[in-house]
Amino acid sequence: MKKVERINIIMRYINNRAHFTLTEIMREFNISRSTVQRDIREIEALGMPLVAEVGRDGGYSVMRNSLLPVVRFTDNEVKALFIAFMATRNGQLPYLKSRQSLTEKLLALISENQQEELVLLNQILLFEGTHPGNPDLLDLSDLPHPMLDKLIRLLLADRYLFITCRENQKDISYAVYLLRLYQQKSLWLIEGFDLDASRKRIIPVDQLTDVIPYPGSNRPSSKKIKEKLSKQQVKNNLVLELGPRAIAQYRKYHPFRVTLSYTNPYQTTAILKMEVEVNRTEELKEVTNWLLFLGDDLKVKEMPDEVRAELQTRVYLYHH
Repeated sequence: MKKVERINIIMRYINNRAHFTLTEIMREFNISRSTVQRDIREIEALGMPLVAEVGRDGGYSVMRNSLLPVVRFTDNEVKALFIAFMATRNGQLPYLKSRQSLTEKLLALISENQQEELVLLNQILLFEGTHPGNPDLLDLSDLPHPMLDKLIRLLLADRYLFITCRENQKDISYAVYLLRLYQQKSLWLIEGFDLDASRKRIIPVDQLTDVIPYPGSNRPSSKKIKEKLSKQQVKNNLVLELGPRAIAQYRKYHPFRVTLSYTNPYQTTAILKMEVEVNRTEELKEVTNWLLFLGDDLKVKEMPDEVRAELQTRVYLYHH
């Protein structure tokens, strides 16, 4: 008998009795005392309040008045939860160390037939980033950068942070008010307001070496920060004129937050504007890759020297 199935059956056994002992469960399910003790601890972790009774004839009883109403899921709801859970695999999401316990708790709530259906779904459905040879629901290879969990824990208490990151072989520290934490192309990024420079700053979580609550007492309010941001205009340093072939490529793939304005009613020409943070090596390379992907049906109106140099290097390497 599988562990989750055994725990599910033991929970039903316990729920139908006012009192039970470890010996009774050992005898009923033919399992060892250590196994029963582990199962009881997991059942308590699932939310069933048990009261231990000391003494020679002691055992356990269920606090009936403390039980929450039973949550029941339809077949489709169970499948929806399971598929949503499957789709997060290899997503480098926080708290994935809890994936196994979450899965066991979900499976403990459903019947054996439903469990078999979910196993079949796990074998049939493959999502982006899932290795077809290892579609195991409990695969923990997709854990994010370890700093992400710490960052989120701090953010739940305070959005003012003092972070240290590794940039160009140096440790640099920033006092920031975190605007949002987001994932883009499998990378977690901090979008924060630099309290010293009074401007928005993007910092990859992978570059973090330390993060602590902001120790300073002189901090602007979130309202003042938003007012400052509203007055700051985006400095678009890359402006392109796109032709029909470049627009077609853009529609296939545009990983950056850009402004695209069509210049005729047939949407065959357009102006693309965006800000490139040339000091971020990864963004510089990614922008270069994307410009090469757009093709030659475009005209450069404005371009940072760093992007132009990177493009020239790529073209030179391609032809040599």
